[in-house]
Amino acid sequence: MNLRRAASQVSRAIAAALPFLMLSALPVTAQETLWKTYLDEGVKAYQTGRYAEAEKLLKLAIAEAEQFGPSDPRLATSLNNLAVLYRTQGDYAKAEPLYKRALAIFEKALGPQHPDVANSLNNLAGLYDTQGDYAKAEPLYKRSLAIFEKALGPEHPDVATSLNNLAALYYTQGDYAKAEPLYKRSLAISEKALGPQHPSVATSLENYGLLLQATSRPAEAQKLLDRAAAIRKGQGK
Repeated sequence: MNLRRAASQVSRAIAAALPFLMLSALPVTAQETLWKTYLDEGVKAYQTGRYAEAEKLLKLAIAEAEQFGPSDPRLATSLNNLAVLYRTQGDYAKAEPLYKRALAIFEKALGPQHPDVANSLNNLAGLYDTQGDYAKAEPLYKRSLAIFEKALGPEHPDVATSLNNLAALYYTQGDYAKAEPLYKRSLAISEKALGPQHPSVATSLENYGLLLQATSRPAEAQKLLDRAAAIRKGQGK
């Protein structure tokens, strides 16, 4: 395995499209309490690698959310999170219809320019990206990015994540000219919004550094990779 091929594989592992999990941030009524409990506990189980438990809890959350109606955002949130779990496990056939259903509900309930729609678009794009279906992924990433920029502002961390994901798509295809300005902007946003020592900054530095390696700029690349390593070391990782 040559070094360029190895670098490409590492970058893809680092920069793989980041899925958005969703939690309920709104006050809940007594009717909603059980749904929220299942949802939040399911997310916690997922985040700690207890996937069988997470699947059970998220399915229970969906069952509870169905009672709010077929076009309720709480149902879409529950569907999205189960899809994230399936995607993580590599079960793309189960994830895709859940992502699509969640997206349709969010668009209908919240309107096409809502951040939750952008989250859903990002997640569906990431699913296609992971499977190598770049033609389907690219327009979804672009639409997600446009919504985040309009709804949250051009310097929001979710904008940085969207830029990173679109850049990674281009990087994987060898389109470095398109990827580089997106990685640069993602890094600048992350540094400003999150601080220079944040894990997302380290990820951006690694991604951009690997692109610089791939385009024969080893000295520039090493500076970024050294910065990323220092951040990781400071975090004990």
